Amino acid sequence: MILGTVKEIKTHEYRVGLTPGAASAFIKHGHTVYVQRGAGEGSSYPDHMYEEAGCKMAETAAEVFDICEMIVKVKEPLESEYSLIKESQIIYTYLHLAPSLELTEVMIQSKCIGIAFETITDDDGGLPCLKPMSQIAGRLAVQEGAKYLEKPFGGRGVLLSGVPGVPTAEVVVLGAGIVGSSAVKIAVGMGAHVTVLDVNLKRLEYLEDIYSSRISTYYSMPDSIEKALMQADLVIGGVLIAGALAPKLIKNEHLKKMKEGAVIVDVAIDQGGCSEASHVTYHDDPVFIKDGVVNYCVGNMPGAVSNTSTNALGNATLSYGLKIADLGAEGAMKADKHLMNGLNVYKGKVCHASVAEAHGLTFTDPISLL
Repeated sequence: MILGTVKEIKTHEYRVGLTPGAASAFIKHGHTVYVQRGAGEGSSYPDHMYEEAGCKMAETAAEVFDICEMIVKVKEPLESEYSLIKESQIIYTYLHLAPSLELTEVMIQSKCIGIAFETITDDDGGLPCLKPMSQIAGRLAVQEGAKYLEKPFGGRGVLLSGVPGVPTAEVVVLGAGIVGSSAVKIAVGMGAHVTVLDVNLKRLEYLEDIYSSRISTYYSMPDSIEKALMQADLVIGGVLIAGALAPKLIKNEHLKKMKEGAVIVDVAIDQGGCSEASHVTYHDDPVFIKDGVVNYCVGNMPGAVSNTSTNALGNATLSYGLKIADLGAEGAMKADKHLMNGLNVYKGKVCHASVAEAHGLTFTDPISLL
């Protein structure tokens, strides 16, 4: 198969779809890999490393899209890339279609094959290609939240750890999944008091067993969420329904009751956000203030630590990518039911139920197509 990767064009997105090592793995499987010049520089991978790995270099993204049967990216295609997508071309990336009807329609009309990292599953019911970015985003959320709690950045002027004689900060984590548990790990490590809310009692039990009295756990209900938000200095929104819009747990009315200068980091923003107030921001202008609350809603948080993120993402996605290249999209999905769950659109059909539901579109079972 001929496959390739291009330079990401989302604002301050420094990750790249293929590391030189991953490209080399495809080449050793007998495939041809094209890389747009400069694609890896943001992740500290200069062009010569790809050339040494055996890649063919292209000057523009248009060249890569025109030549390749499969495009390996990090983020969803943006408007300037829409016209580059070809019929039957495999787009293998984070698609996040549920929040974007426009992109969904483009993918349908192009009749491409869209395989989304974020909906590939595993035997444990997890999302293995989303997991490493969730781990990074959860840890970064506390790091960024701590910074924006500082007074010069609009926050309350609170140190997470406190000092002797001064209380620690109150950190509230909505969701006890990968993002939430990663955030808890860092927040506890920084000395904050952490409250975690979720509807999954097993996840709450797991975290309580690990952290004991250093955290408080609550079953997530409207009343418990509101009470926790009113006490919070920092809120981490880490809720997720695979492939679907995130539930709006933080209402606009809640912001009016929160402490002035409190910070919300909405990690769920890629799937529409878990706060009614949220809208996508970027690394160069990451926050906005509403009702006295600082809202951080960067849609590609892991892009800030691009080398770590690119390598973690490659570790998770390479095996599936190799399977697609070796067997073709149809053969790979027939051979792996979990990879089939990653299929969001197929030649004009929507093949993920949550995406179809989000936009009121017809869902087509991929089994019937393949």
